[in-house]
Amino acid sequence: MTTGTDESTRQRVARSILVNGPSTAAVLAEQLDLTPAAVRRHLDQLVEDGHVESREPRQTAGRGRGRPAKEFALTSAGRDGFDQQYDDLAVQALRFVAETGGEEAVREFARRRMSFVEERFEGAQAEHPELGAAEVLAKVFTDEGYAAAVRESPVGEQLCQQHCPVSHVAHEFPQLCEEETAAISRVLDRHVQRLATIAHGDGVCTTCIPVPTSPSI
Repeated sequence: MTTGTDESTRQRVARSILVNGPSTAAVLAEQLDLTPAAVRRHLDQLVEDGHVESREPRQTAGRGRGRPAKEFALTSAGRDGFDQQYDDLAVQALRFVAETGGEEAVREFARRRMSFVEERFEGAQAEHPELGAAEVLAKVFTDEGYAAAVRESPVGEQLCQQHCPVSHVAHEFPQLCEEETAAISRVLDRHVQRLATIAHGDGVCTTCIPVPTSPSI
């Protein structure tokens, strides 16, 4: 019989994967201060319920010998538990907007929805002067429920969002993703490129933020 404590701990395991991305059982145990055996028990149940799937880790340079530990990632069903419960209503509303106002009306809605990026960026930057621009942007998105972080890339940085509160809606209305990318570009004052989105089946929303090019002399 599943206890309330088990369900609470299982939710913590799932949320850790949501926030930090695909993780091994050992990493989850360390992050959550649980025993590896306890984490594996919860992972087994999450896999059985269809909320988590195991996968081979990405190849990394300098890996030692031996078979690498499997990583666990949330499935679409697992993400559903963290998504807003009014997705169907939102989709219906946007369908109505599209039917009555056309594609531009949907785009204007998406543009207004993403206005929080520009409205909050300057204040967050002033509040956290120790952070780089991309890190400030990640904080703005995280505060809005996107579980965002910044990672280095060969050409600059990547803004990685482990969660998207509107992914189900954005699947049908890509204008939401497009206007989000445009807002990121405006705030950082440079061209950025969206590499992956949760709305279209990727495990994480990833935006490439290249190093700004120096003006030619």
